[in-house]
Amino acid sequence: MGLSLTLTAIQAGYQSNTILHGVDLHVPAGGSLTIIGPNGSGKSTLLKVVAGLVRPQSGRILLGDADITAHDAPTRARAGVAYVPQEANVFRNLTVLENLQLGWEFLQPRASAQQWRVKLEAVLELFPEIRPVLGTRAGLLSGGQRQMVAIAGAMMQDPGLLVLDEPSAGLSPKNALALYAIVERIRQSGLTLLLIEQNIKLGLGAAQTGLLLVAGRIRLSAPADQLLVRDDLHQLYLGAA
Repeated sequence: MGLSLTLTAIQAGYQSNTILHGVDLHVPAGGSLTIIGPNGSGKSTLLKVVAGLVRPQSGRILLGDADITAHDAPTRARAGVAYVPQEANVFRNLTVLENLQLGWEFLQPRASAQQWRVKLEAVLELFPEIRPVLGTRAGLLSGGQRQMVAIAGAMMQDPGLLVLDEPSAGLSPKNALALYAIVERIRQSGLTLLLIEQNIKLGLGAAQTGLLLVAGRIRLSAPADQLLVRDDLHQLYLGAA
């Protein structure tokens, strides 16, 4: 079951360098939001704030009805936030199955073998493409397969919110399409999704709502299908009126 996410007046950055300036956003339970914007606009910083990797300088974060503003990343993971970074998101020296098991055991250390098998089968229903390579070391997989394994590992945590940082980065068009077919399956399952994506068509096609972030500020928020067809999107990217 998805959990809602609400950010209110989030200001954040690194040391004295403020990147985000008063960001507000809301994703309802079971909803989906894609953040787009030019490089350097603060998209990845925003996701790290949600995941607990960057502490906001000010503002408030709610996951469902719980205030998680002061929680660190492990505490947020236990609360239901699963974050898949763009890079270094699998253990390449471990098999696919071992990667999935780590995702499970992180939050379910006392679960039974039967519970593990049930959860594994449920995740493999969403990711049938990785079933044939369960015994293969992740480092031997293609980029698209590794990204599937990373997201599948996050799903093993049984999250209420899945946060994806540039899931199609570095993938061929064919692999990117295959990956986003899986993202659509996840969205249809009722899980709440928050992602950033440079491929505007894929990213907005996967979400109900789109948000344009420019220079750390929300430039526009609209239904994703409406944002996708705006003829002034390029000018908005550049910060033009």
